[in-house]
Amino acid sequence: MYTQERTAMSNLVVGGPVAVNSYDNAIVAALVENRPVMLVHAFNGGYLRPAELKEDSHDKGVKLATVLDPDTKEAQGHLWHITPAGFFGQRPLYFIESAAGQVSPKPAGAGTGPGAADAGRGDDGAPKPQRRRITVHQEAPESTGDTVQVGLPDKVGDKWRGQNGAPEDTQLWVVTVTPWGGITFVPITHPDAILGFKDHAVAADSEVRLTYNWGGDFTGTVINTFYPRLPNEWSVPYHHVFT
Repeated sequence: MYTQERTAMSNLVVGGPVAVNSYDNAIVAALVENRPVMLVHAFNGGYLRPAELKEDSHDKGVKLATVLDPDTKEAQGHLWHITPAGFFGQRPLYFIESAAGQVSPKPAGAGTGPGAADAGRGDDGAPKPQRRRITVHQEAPESTGDTVQVGLPDKVGDKWRGQNGAPEDTQLWVVTVTPWGGITFVPITHPDAILGFKDHAVAADSEVRLTYNWGGDFTGTVINTFYPRLPNEWSVPYHHVFT
């Protein structure tokens, strides 16, 4: 893919050989600026949302919604953060975190000991919010019963925690930009799978789970591609993206 060098970000490479075009502001905002985005499906224009929006829910999954109702919008259930989380070889890794149920921690008190006030703070000095992450099942996608859960690392079920003492193992994703301008999510625990839907059904309320990547590479297939879109772009008719 040819990319004109008009900005410093024009040659940004995320998770694969395809360069991010500097004009796709939503991808840059999601992966570099960590701004919340909608994850809109390439096939029918539906968007991902947690099945349960409350912050105390950690054992429920994700579904594809086709109508942005007021309750979901008010709770920011349509928004996700794709948060940097280190590297796998030379590939950047990310968490997929829900903006729904986000908890902003209180600033540390002055008497908590030296250095404690800076624990968990971002580069701007503000405390990092606690966000629930999409977590995959250890045995997925061996059974169609294996789904995903949205929860904190120490709150999800046992089979959704890392096998080697690192609870984040099952929450780390390779984010790959596809040649057609979308993104595909590949879990590091199951590199032959991508984020898809139970029984391969792409319809309203379809349950998100891992599905085998029959394409055989990190770009996935068009039916399991998502277009990150900023909140003010959610009403764009995505089913016309190829015309």
